[in-house]
Amino acid sequence: MGPVTGLPPLEPLGAVTVGAIELVTVPLRVLRPLRTARVADQGLERDVLLVHVRADEADGWAECVAEASPTYSAEHTKGARVVLSEHLIPRAWAGPTGDAMALGHHLDAVRGHPMARAALELAVLDAQLRAAGRSLADWLGATAASVPAGAALGLHATPDELLEEADVALAAGAARLRVKVAPGRAALPLGALRAHVGDEVVLQADGNGSFSLADPAHVAELMLVDEVGLACLEQPLAADDLVGHADLADRLTTPICLDEPLTSLGTIEAAVALGACEVVCLKPARVGGWIAARAVHDRCVELGVPVWVGGMLETGVGRSANIAVAALPGMTLPPDLDPRRRYEAELAAGTYGADGVVPVPSGPGTGAEPEAALLEGADVEQVPA
Repeated sequence: MGPVTGLPPLEPLGAVTVGAIELVTVPLRVLRPLRTARVADQGLERDVLLVHVRADEADGWAECVAEASPTYSAEHTKGARVVLSEHLIPRAWAGPTGDAMALGHHLDAVRGHPMARAALELAVLDAQLRAAGRSLADWLGATAASVPAGAALGLHATPDELLEEADVALAAGAARLRVKVAPGRAALPLGALRAHVGDEVVLQADGNGSFSLADPAHVAELMLVDEVGLACLEQPLAADDLVGHADLADRLTTPICLDEPLTSLGTIEAAVALGACEVVCLKPARVGGWIAARAVHDRCVELGVPVWVGGMLETGVGRSANIAVAALPGMTLPPDLDPRRRYEAELAAGTYGADGVVPVPSGPGTGAEPEAALLEGADVEQVPA
């Protein structure tokens, strides 16, 4: 029996004959660092880790979205590279290397590291889809031809600075603003922003786990935030505090959205059952891949839980894959597809769209490949079979 979305089960694809798997690290310059309650300065340089599958039928590419430091999750770029090189890729070589759907069973032996796993699985899947001449969006069951752009606004020193960034994002076409907040820097800036943009603009707030119910000042500020009229309040408490989130959900009218703790379908079901999660931020790489993301989407629809696609500051390679999930029929809020460029050089073009509308890639695979010129001088490691 299929899910209530009406989407059929994922269709098996023909396996590809993999000749090599490479880990490619590309340095990129960041135009707009995103400051959060957890990370004050991300720096202006970022090493982007790509997985490149070379197959006889077609090549496949995927971006590992782990950040440089283990501040969002335990994963980070250098660690992900080691896990891929020493644990995940050797298991892929020992298993059905050229079939992403069959590969998962072999990768399950490695605990955790969903972002590294997701990149390897997607690179194989990308090669399979390109060989079959099918797009990732079509294969997943996407029904939208385009999706709206949603912007993420960083933590600012003053409300005026936040309003300035909001104006720039809205002028670029953002259909939704997701604002980073922290204790003492939430109620006032959010209230000022709501007054500035009016009631028509969709607003979300993301606390990145910086609030605590044990602090009366934090609780008081969250009660004021509840009056702003947010579409959802994302991750106000620590990632492991599901009981606290359930408590807070009972106190607020604003729906509670979880992000960091939702690393699998099982954790999502548990959080929803506890009443700790009323909106799901689905990051395909965080749940272990795009096959898992489709299962999460279907289950959220079955449970009647709103779901939307979050981002990890991806380049065009990662954005293109996320767009395919954002175009699924059960998505309820604009995804994290900021209409403003984040990198000085675009690793893959065509994922920003125009006038706040991002087209869903229809070409084979994810629809994105890294620009050859940017790969010149990249650090390339071929992981032997």
